[in-house]
This record gives sequence, C-alpha cells and structure tokens, in this order.
Amino acid sequence: MKKNLLAIAVGAAVAFPGLALADGPTVYGKVNVSLENADFDDGTDSDDEWSLNSNASRLGVKGDFDLDVANLKAIYQAEFEINVDDGAKGSKDSNGDSYNNTITQRNIFGGLQGNFGTIMAGKFDTPTKKAQGKIDQFNDLSGDIKNVLAGENRVSNIIQYSTPKLADMVTLNVAFVPGEGKDVDADGEADTDIADTTSISLVAEKDIFYGAVSRDTDMVDELVADSTGIESLDITRLAVGLKPGNFELGALYQLAEETEGDGEDSSIVVSGAFKIDRVKLKAQYGMTDGDQSDEEVTQVSLGADYKLAKASKVYAYGTQLEFDVADEEETIFGIGMEHKF
Repeated sequence: MKKNLLAIAVGAAVAFPGLALADGPTVYGKVNVSLENADFDDGTDSDDEWSLNSNASRLGVKGDFDLDVANLKAIYQAEFEINVDDGAKGSKDSNGDSYNNTITQRNIFGGLQGNFGTIMAGKFDTPTKKAQGKIDQFNDLSGDIKNVLAGENRVSNIIQYSTPKLADMVTLNVAFVPGEGKDVDADGEADTDIADTTSISLVAEKDIFYGAVSRDTDMVDELVADSTGIESLDITRLAVGLKPGNFELGALYQLAEETEGDGEDSSIVVSGAFKIDRVKLKAQYGMTDGDQSDEEVTQVSLGADYKLAKASKVYAYGTQLEFDVADEEETIFGIGMEHKF
C-alpha cells in the first residue's frame, strides 16, 4: 500500500510540478543529464572518453505541519539522488565491498520550528557547505568547486540550530556531530562526545548582497592539494555575492588545515554571470595552493544556459582542472538539460 501511495505521489508530482498534496508533503525533484567528453592528460597516452552523466538528479518529499504546543511547527524532508543515466550508483558497504544503489541518500531530516528558530537532525549539508550560497555557477557539474577545495560535506548524525533572521538580514547556524566511537579528529582515540565535530556559520542576506563566514572543527574530510592522508580538518570559509541587475558576482576564500598533520590548503574561487533575455553566460575560476607540497590546483570553467521555461533549461559548458606539481590535466566539454518539478 505504501509503495502504491508513493507511486501515486511521484506520478502526480511529474504531472503537476511542485505539487503539495492535500494536508501532506510536497513532492519535488530535478533531472539534470549531460553528455560529456573528458580528456585526461597525465603525460602518458590516453584517449578521450564520452559519457552520459546524471549530475545529482534527485527526488524528494518535504513539508511541515502545525503542532498544538507553543506555536511550534514540525518540519521534515527526505531527499534522494536518482541516477538517470544508468539507474545505479557505485557505493561501498561497511566491509569496503562495492555494490550499486538505485537511489542514494541526500538531505534527510526532521525538526521543529518556532519563534525561537529551527532545530533539525539527520543527514544534511553542513553550514560551511551552504555558506557558499550560489557562488558556484557550475554546481553538481564537473566544474563544481568541490574539485578544488575541501568543505563540501553532507554529514550523517548532525544536529543543527538556526536562529530566526535577525534584523531581517542575519542568521546564525550552529551544528554539531557526535563521534559515536569513531576517531574523527585523527588522534588515534575513539571520540564519544556530543560535539566531536562542529560546523558554524553566520550568514547575511539583504537585497543584492550575500555574505557568509563559517568555521568547521574536526570535520571528516581531506585536503585537495596538501593532504598527508589525515582525514580530519579545521576549515574557515568566507563568501561574498552580489546580484546587481542582470549580473551575478561571487568570491570565496578558504583556509583548511589538518587537525593532526602539517597539511594546509588556501583556496580562492571567483565567479560571474550575465543574463541576456533567456541566455545566461557564466565563468568561474578556482585555485588551491598547498602549503607543504607546493601543489597548485586550478580549475577554469565557462558555460552558457538557455532557459526554455521557468523550471527548464539546456546548457553547454567546458571546464579544465589542472594539478601543477603532479603534471595532470583534465578537460571536459558537455551539453545537457535540466528540468525541475
């Protein structure tokens, strides 16, 4: 019966985009498919490769309902990645063995919302990841900023409190993660405290301005340019965005350090876009410099979107990712389409 109800809900959502079922959740999603040609150069003979990619296509349900206590409201979301290209995504189980998933978990949580703000718990993007705002013009594509910097994390067992918007502009987000017996700070001992990992951000939004500062401590992640194999980082991120008229401008600076190692990455990302009627032209540059290794990782991306409707577009883009010391380079060109519902 539950499977039938889900099928009905999904079918209704496809027929009626953004549908909110009566006194129930909103079913939503996105299909983003691209045909891409990738050329990898590491100094050896290698051929280019064509592939069809699903680019974090997703299906989810979300909603809220009033409670009968102190003006509280329950909130919930269950979002899954769906693989449009081949119906499966490679994963590994607890033993390290590979298997395929038809769907994989994205942001899933339950929580409470009231005059005091919002509390939620589950698995979702950290405040530091969300601090980028919409600076990443190539999010979910091969030009995504996650290729040049750490900090783009979706974390399990995370609890977060967010204040109401203060002065109609500022929001404070505080998240913590119990270690649950894992060695999250890479010091060789099991961590069992309530806040072995933390992620905090202060976000300001007003009219054309967006700004954020964030800090992660003992975050399970790895450096891009200067890694010594330590998978626990302290990360500080600053992001600024402006949208004057048809322009979009963004800049991000980040410092990431290993908690129990000498590795340190300093990163910058700058992006821009200009809209002309249905066309959006966009460009992005990202660079990370390794402190110990002297490795420099750079990524340059150019693209254009053509809007077919409010929730639909086609696009073309190219991106080049280069590791200077390793003398490796990857160039990707792609065309694709995105439909939201």
